[in-house]
Amino acid sequence: MPTVRTNDVQTYYERRGSGPPVVFVHGAILDSSQWTQQIDALSDEYTAIAYDVRGHGRTGGSDRESYSIPLLADDLHAFVTALDLENPVICGLSMGGCIAQVYAAAHPEAVSGLILADTFTPYLFGRGEWFQRSVMLRAAVPPVRLLGYERIERAMVWVHERLSKGASGDYERVESLRAEGPTMDTAEFAKVIRAVASFHETRVDHSAISAPTLVLYGEQEPAFLRRHVSKMAADIPNAVVEEVPGGGHASNLDNPDFFTEAVREFLANVRPAGESDGATASE
Repeated sequence: MPTVRTNDVQTYYERRGSGPPVVFVHGAILDSSQWTQQIDALSDEYTAIAYDVRGHGRTGGSDRESYSIPLLADDLHAFVTALDLENPVICGLSMGGCIAQVYAAAHPEAVSGLILADTFTPYLFGRGEWFQRSVMLRAAVPPVRLLGYERIERAMVWVHERLSKGASGDYERVESLRAEGPTMDTAEFAKVIRAVASFHETRVDHSAISAPTLVLYGEQEPAFLRRHVSKMAADIPNAVVEEVPGGGHASNLDNPDFFTEAVREFLANVRPAGESDGATASE
């Protein structure tokens, strides 16, 4: 089982192929298996790497009392450094996109391309979004201790579907991925959810992101997230936007063929296959 030390955790990762490096960062309460289809497809020309974020999957938890998106971005920096990856393209979805934003803004010289999928910025568009992103997320933690996060998330998905039909996408696929992987500890769930819920307290200077950026979002994403797509497109200097047909909040699972080809086209422009991969095997 390939792992590498990143700060105070032993981080599990999957790595396939050779060529310019691409690092995939998964969403909350999932793990690196979210990216299996993209890794399998892109490893024909690229070094495709996905890892389990602290608190998730085979990386598991830590003794820290709380997590934050900046901490998880620092873990990403330690991961890239430990694997000796030279100017990788970073692709993050949802929570992974939050992590990728913080990382790319803090280390603009270390990123050759950035892909932000189905994600949001720290900015809050009014009290309604503050209630949804901060209050509702935090409120999910206490019942999880009694009922388990699977039941609580199903209830949250039901609510989101009532508010924005199709936003949950292929949720059965998400559930199957979770069933196949390690069970998440309740304490880790609480720390991860609180990290996402407090992302609005993080300062991210999007103007510092110098790498070409692709912003992807699912066609069925809720209205509040579409506002963040527009904000990223306006605030990141070299950003382009593309809609994933039929996609919900995990568009790489909802329409994997379209998503993967969009990523491949982006990579062909920023890190063409055939370049030195800039990566040293550390397994």
